[in-house]
Amino acid sequence: MNQRVVITGLGVVAPNGVGVSQFTDALKNGISGITFHQQLKDLNFSCQIGGIPKVTDELKSKYFSDLQLRGFNSSGILYGCMAGIDAWKDAGFDMNPDSELDFDTGLVFGTGTSGVEKFREAIYKLDDGQVRRLGSTVVLQTMASGISAYLSGMLGLGNQVTTNSSACTTGTEAVLMGYDRITNGKAKRMLVGSCSDHGPYVWGGFDAMRVMTYKHNDNPEKGSRPMSASASGFVPGSGAGALVLESLESAVERGATIYAEVLGGEVNSGGQRQGGTLTAPNPEAVQRCIKNALKSSGVSPNEVDVINGHLTATSKDALEIENWTKALRRKHKDFPLINSTKSLVGHCLAAAGSIECVASIIQLKEQFVVPNINCEDLHDAIKELIAVSAVPIQSMDREIQVVAKASFGFGDVNACVLFKRFIP
Repeated sequence: MNQRVVITGLGVVAPNGVGVSQFTDALKNGISGITFHQQLKDLNFSCQIGGIPKVTDELKSKYFSDLQLRGFNSSGILYGCMAGIDAWKDAGFDMNPDSELDFDTGLVFGTGTSGVEKFREAIYKLDDGQVRRLGSTVVLQTMASGISAYLSGMLGLGNQVTTNSSACTTGTEAVLMGYDRITNGKAKRMLVGSCSDHGPYVWGGFDAMRVMTYKHNDNPEKGSRPMSASASGFVPGSGAGALVLESLESAVERGATIYAEVLGGEVNSGGQRQGGTLTAPNPEAVQRCIKNALKSSGVSPNEVDVINGHLTATSKDALEIENWTKALRRKHKDFPLINSTKSLVGHCLAAAGSIECVASIIQLKEQFVVPNINCEDLHDAIKELIAVSAVPIQSMDREIQVVAKASFGFGDVNACVLFKRFIP
């Protein structure tokens, strides 16, 4: 018999809130985390706004020792460790460097590009012939699995420890990888999530592709406009989200607080066929991903109360809505409520899925629907598919039982997970 899987811990480092409490407040009140960055302007970026979490040196010192922070400048690993530690503590566990190795708990924590600033620093030192001055942590800070290496050591996790990387789908995929391990009885708990660095060396390629907005440099909070007729590209973001997944049996046994249940999900690829490319989704694969996620979760399309979409504020938003209507066979007034966390935090790239999963679970736990800010002018192509009322622009209290969260990433890769409200 497969194990039921619940969520017992949350952690988040987002542009509009560091920590679950601050993030929840920002979600409820539609507070944006998008700001102007002079560095981007100085480097001749078209898009000079972005979402960067507000992390002070004082806050860093609560997670890392002075020795650990010496020469440490990988923002993604920093955010990931903070979110992961918070989730671990939120689940009721201690962070003790002398603790026994925990063979019942593993880690799947994803990233896209890790330690870019550190890598740049290393390149300059090498070019100057200073190989012996690179420092002892340059490898850990720049290898893809640096985040899982740091976190697993800080927490003493002895089950599977790995890093996944699937572009914008990374965080949602990590949740499903952890879920699978628990349902198969190979772990009692899995700490899952994803993180992303910030800054010009991560965001520059997207600016060169002209997929980021350049129209709101003077009004940053208005820049991220998913589903809007006046959307002109995404706003880059960064941060991390983390969740402690646990078998229901283990959670009940230790009297843990349960946020929600993971019902199941699906991961697939469009193979860059039938309209799918490196940067665009194959509609048939997206619809199949959603349908199979529902099937594996035992959820009928009519039971979905809220969708937390991928919805990036690009030309593909209307196509995503169309795919949802076809997969659910629900449209116009029958379509469920839908929101895009990206309107508040931007597109956090590899961290997007995990931050948005945390946002989805907070909505279930607190029984409210996050608003889509900057969407007063819903796109005409979307209006033809669903009711305007399905895209709330104000926070609303609402009884929610099931949330569907999906991510669709570069490389034509897809993931969809179903979360359900947990009532003991």
